[in-house]
Amino acid sequence: MNRIRVLPEEVASLIAAGEVVERPSSVVRELVDNSIDAGSTRISIWIERGGRTLIGVSDNGVGMSRDDLLLSVERHATSKIKSASDLFSIRTLGFRGEALPTIASVSKMEITSKPRGEISGHKLSIKGGRFLSIEEIGAPEGTTVVVKDLFFNFPARRKFLRSPNTEAGRVMDTLIRMVLPYPEIQFRFMEDGRERLNLPPTDHILSRIALVMGKDVSKAMKEHRAESQGLRVRVWVSPPEFSRSRGDRILVYVNNRNIRDKLLNKAVMEGYGRRLMRGRFPQVVLFLEIDPQQVDVNVHPAKQEVRFKRAARVFDQVRSAIDKALSPVAHGQTTGQQGEEASLPCFISEPASTPWICETTPEANSPELFAHSQAVDSQALFEPDIRVVGQLAQTYILCETSQGLLIVDQHAAHERILYEELKGLMSESGLEVQRMLVPVEIELGQSDARVVEANKETLEALGVQVEYFGGQSFLIHSVPAILGNVDPRDIVQDLILAIKENKAGGSGLLEDLLEVMACHGSVRAGQALSYEEMMKLVSRLREMELPTNCPHGRPITRALSYQELEKMFKRVV
Repeated sequence: MNRIRVLPEEVASLIAAGEVVERPSSVVRELVDNSIDAGSTRISIWIERGGRTLIGVSDNGVGMSRDDLLLSVERHATSKIKSASDLFSIRTLGFRGEALPTIASVSKMEITSKPRGEISGHKLSIKGGRFLSIEEIGAPEGTTVVVKDLFFNFPARRKFLRSPNTEAGRVMDTLIRMVLPYPEIQFRFMEDGRERLNLPPTDHILSRIALVMGKDVSKAMKEHRAESQGLRVRVWVSPPEFSRSRGDRILVYVNNRNIRDKLLNKAVMEGYGRRLMRGRFPQVVLFLEIDPQQVDVNVHPAKQEVRFKRAARVFDQVRSAIDKALSPVAHGQTTGQQGEEASLPCFISEPASTPWICETTPEANSPELFAHSQAVDSQALFEPDIRVVGQLAQTYILCETSQGLLIVDQHAAHERILYEELKGLMSESGLEVQRMLVPVEIELGQSDARVVEANKETLEALGVQVEYFGGQSFLIHSVPAILGNVDPRDIVQDLILAIKENKAGGSGLLEDLLEVMACHGSVRAGQALSYEEMMKLVSRLREMELPTNCPHGRPITRALSYQELEKMFKRVV
């Protein structure tokens, strides 16, 4: 009996679907790609229950005849390429001829299409990859694809889908990334009958960028264009003060295709150089126009990975464009200095007024590093005769103990104290709230706005009341009293990031949010403290359940014994 066999067509289709159609947002991306390639000027998208039960995409593109409609659901049938050589000169978003047949194999799909200039159109019905019917009907010019009951015949994939709200958020995120290179196209998006996006054609791409970044960031962005050896670079960069703890706002497009590319992301980061704090990421929109023969987009079925023929040249040009966009000289600004000194203001890594977000580094979490010193540090911290002797670099509190020198990170220590206090208040009487005399307005991108709306009750439980004001604007009415001296906009932005990054949900989410609030309310690195303030901080730290580490896991104290000091100065061998 043969051990190798040819898989049934149904099984092969499900395997292919696993690569192309990962979730509802994958379906939307493939269908919108087709609509853009069809020369559409109006595209409408609608979903129900996050795309689980219904996904629809309608356009006013060139449309398909009856024969083309039948061929469109055949595997590897496409109008985009004709020969192998065409794979090296691809100018369209789609080209593999896999999207429609693979979507059809895991759903109940209807395609209605009418070519321009024709009297009537046709409607094709297909279920689980099996042809049902095709009929002539009246229809507007263009194509409408309706996908129902996604993965109805693929339960293993269906059970891995997240909640309808989460899947709808992914669809929204996919769409707002796709619309940036096409300001000339009108996009409309409906979710469960509610209009979420309605974008008319525009000549101003910044209005589209504001969808992702928010108006405040888009207004502060600087544009730079460069061209060399057939490679055109057009980039919008945000100032370093708008950096984030995630790299999800580095948006890269190659010939209008949104891609994920480590090489280009690294080029962006190197373009910013020392302008950014370690662990922070900028907000950037980067468009590359390159000869299709110099880039391979046929790397993965999802078409979001590429390979460049001359990767080093692309890297250098992107890095240079980012650096020039951020340079004061490039924008007609002068500092009154020449040469290297003129660039010094760009390399201020941490203004004293900027909140210091704790970072967890591999070194800080190393078991080898903690094994000995944690026990020594903890023991020294609880000595009754501990004495504060001063402050180093307005960041570290130096304490004298019977064993030697104890160094306390003031920010990490205060963060641990506030975190445990906040956690205790939440479990007892709740947080004290400070209401704003005048609400603070904040502009949010579409993705962030969804997070606020979906987590309104969670935010209010933390004392943060945010109300929709219109457009992309929200009003902040209150914050926890403990954070009364912090910009409410910074608090809300970092809480949104924490919600997005949270994987555990429930109490795990609450703890993440309390960490953010504790970090915002803590004394900063670079903040001068009086002797009394330092003594109070050390005394309160000794009362905590876990005085050795901040909520992010970073160590709070480090000790140098007298023996270690004497070895340093060669007093002992």
